[in-house]
Amino acid sequence: MAGNARATSRRPKRDETLKERRARKATAAAEKAVTKQAGADRAVAERAGAKRAGAERAGAERAGAERAGAEKTGAGEARIIIVDPDALEPGAREIARSGPPSRKTAEQKARSKETAKKATKKKAAKKPAAGMPAYSAEPPAPALDPVSIAEIFNRFQAAEPEPKGELEHVNAFTLVVAVALSAQATDKGVNAATRTLFQVADTPEKMVALGEAQVIEHIKTIGLFRNKAKNVMALSRLLIERHGGVVPSSRAALEALPGVGRKTANVVLNMWFKQPTHPVDTHVFRVGNRTGIAPGKDVVAVERRLEDVTPAEHGLHAHHWLILHGRYLCKARKPECWRCPIADLCGFTEKTPDPAEA
Repeated sequence: MAGNARATSRRPKRDETLKERRARKATAAAEKAVTKQAGADRAVAERAGAKRAGAERAGAERAGAERAGAEKTGAGEARIIIVDPDALEPGAREIARSGPPSRKTAEQKARSKETAKKATKKKAAKKPAAGMPAYSAEPPAPALDPVSIAEIFNRFQAAEPEPKGELEHVNAFTLVVAVALSAQATDKGVNAATRTLFQVADTPEKMVALGEAQVIEHIKTIGLFRNKAKNVMALSRLLIERHGGVVPSSRAALEALPGVGRKTANVVLNMWFKQPTHPVDTHVFRVGNRTGIAPGKDVVAVERRLEDVTPAEHGLHAHHWLILHGRYLCKARKPECWRCPIADLCGFTEKTPDPAEA
């Protein structure tokens, strides 16, 4: 009983000692955190002060160097002071190596901004809009009236009743391939390359069997020939897998083929399937805008305009007439206006005079 009484009397004392110990530990931890934070604040303040002091020293040394450099000798010659950059403070060292910062006047700053604006505008003017060919530099002529457009196509028909495309082909498949290869290339160059290619591969099956390496050998004289060879192989396989090796007569199906865009699809639909489509290439785009037949900011706008204004009886041959007119008469750099059959109807104002009369 006595032992239990003693144990009972001591417990409160032990509990009180435990509380005190916990309180002391908490107080010590708080004091330690405060001390640590104070030390960090002092370190930050010391670094900031050192940085300011270094900058002030560098400024003073730079000012002294400039004053010393500006001093004149008795003979009127400038005294040159050579300073070793490695002997200076870090801030002054960088200034000594790179030279003092330039001080532009308000007028110089304004001039620089104006120059930058002009350069930006010039660059934006050179960059064609989405879908617009890079050759559309000159402003379009005002749109011609329907009577004038009908007369233009009547004259084209009188000069060339049955115009033909100049890309050589033997069937719908070779036409698709030839038109796809003609991107950023001339018809003459494409014909020279495909003449031997189509002798050995005039169907999708034969083209796949020939292989990409051999296709490259045939068309390597054409620009972008490696990528075009891949597209030819891919479209050949797709024609076999999806269409049984037959070229489809649907625009959507044609445009789903690798390397076949809107223009290529329109050419195939027009030339092989005899649909009145209006493919727009560099020549059609230029003639449409320059003459006023179909002014538009991009190829799709020109195509839509041609669909609206071309007389139905001329729909099948319209794009061939425009291509031939642009290729041989209405040339990009120097149109031969003096022998143009539609010069009196054309909206182009800066007509080229006959060189024989110059």
